[in-house]
Amino acid sequence: MVGGFSRLDEIISSRLAKDPETHAVWWKGSWMSGAGFMALVRESEESLRQSGFRPGSRIAVFLPNSPLLWSLAVAAWRLGGAIAPLNARSGINASVQITEHIDPIGAVLGDGMENLAGVLMENGIPSVIASPEGPLPMFIARMTKPEDEGIAVIFATSGTTGAPKAVEVSHANLIDNSLKVYQTIEGFESGRVLLNVLPNFHSLGFTICGVLPLCWGLPMVVVSSFIPVRETLEALQKAEVSIMIAVPTMLPFLMGAVSKEGLSFPSLKYILTGGGKLDPTLEGRIRKEMGVICFEGYGLTESSPVVSCNPSEKTRKLGTVGPPLPGYEVQIRDIEGNVLRTGEEGVLWVKGPSVTSGYFRAPDLTAERFHDGWLDTGDIVKLDEDGFITILDRATDLIIVGGFNVYPQEVETVLNSHPSVKMSAAVGISSAISGEVVKAFVVPHEHVNVTQQELVLFAKEHLAHYKVPRRIDIVQELPLSSTGKILKRQLREMESETTENPR
Repeated sequence: MVGGFSRLDEIISSRLAKDPETHAVWWKGSWMSGAGFMALVRESEESLRQSGFRPGSRIAVFLPNSPLLWSLAVAAWRLGGAIAPLNARSGINASVQITEHIDPIGAVLGDGMENLAGVLMENGIPSVIASPEGPLPMFIARMTKPEDEGIAVIFATSGTTGAPKAVEVSHANLIDNSLKVYQTIEGFESGRVLLNVLPNFHSLGFTICGVLPLCWGLPMVVVSSFIPVRETLEALQKAEVSIMIAVPTMLPFLMGAVSKEGLSFPSLKYILTGGGKLDPTLEGRIRKEMGVICFEGYGLTESSPVVSCNPSEKTRKLGTVGPPLPGYEVQIRDIEGNVLRTGEEGVLWVKGPSVTSGYFRAPDLTAERFHDGWLDTGDIVKLDEDGFITILDRATDLIIVGGFNVYPQEVETVLNSHPSVKMSAAVGISSAISGEVVKAFVVPHEHVNVTQQELVLFAKEHLAHYKVPRRIDIVQELPLSSTGKILKRQLREMESETTENPR
């Protein structure tokens, strides 16, 4: 509870009521005041109420980042229900599956999504098309089973096969996580302008790009998508953004705008990254050429999402994701769940008020990852003497070569330091001799030629012999998720298909 409030809508409504003329949401070149945003909230609230939204209901939202998405979120909370922001690019079948699992009263979709809306309606889910600025058209809600009114958001999680999986996140989870980031990490002072460009169907984009500025007084610059990059660059300049939340794969585009196009972003002071390893070489260039401080953090949807972050320029440790946020307990355990001694590498388990209660209507899945309040993150880490966390890899991405552990991030960090390399990914492929060997996929910089032999020799200079990639494919691009994460499962599948069906 903060200031006597236990719900996000209470905090947001109270804050904006105190200063109704403050800049709240920037969209397409102009600012919307707090009063203007709350007017859109009340309009959305009335449409939801008349459509049949009740306490415990859920509304599925297939919208790009937009004022309407955020007015719907606050409106649903004011009515005692939850919002489920979903990714329309998951494909029609996957979108229908996850929507049916979430069991909403209906779905709101963006312009151009008529096909998906039609299929949803064929499957009994009332659907309407709405513009990003609103208003929300009314519809006739279907009957659904109400859930706990404490649930604020339901996120679909990525990287799964088979049955849909969704995480239920409460008001208390989101209040705790956004407030801890706001209070703990340098740069989040009230009044600083924050860029909301990460997909808001992703927990980092929703919580830190949206909930945090709305609750704690940072004007929010909403951009529908990072691509096309030109719109993002214009927003950075025109709205005088001072804080950018990003995934590392966005940063080369930003540096390219500075080094190749001569653009400048004088107001930008901080970049907070998550969702992948921050390349130290790129971080150094951003600091030197742009004068911007980059902090690397770590989190996952099941923790609402931020677990840790380097808290300040003075105390940060490059290469780490910082210490846990206040309120978290952490343990390092082996694969069987046994607690390890300090200094040993193992799987990170976390516990605290940001950890969610589990997966939506999936008790068996919840029991696999959540144990007496502890969350098994599945990430292999090490802790230093100051409690700073270094992410070594996902447990599922670990490569074992002749009994030796190889962490893909270590291989990728070396390859990415080569001047010809823009991006890389390392995976394990089967070997009759050693069980697995390392294979890498490398994207070179534009108009640069580099050979496999050159990169293998470079890797041999910096890595133990069993960590050196035995094969390197030079590719034009890597498969990325909608949030910019490299989809290593797809790389492994591609390699498996090549092995089974050689040319």
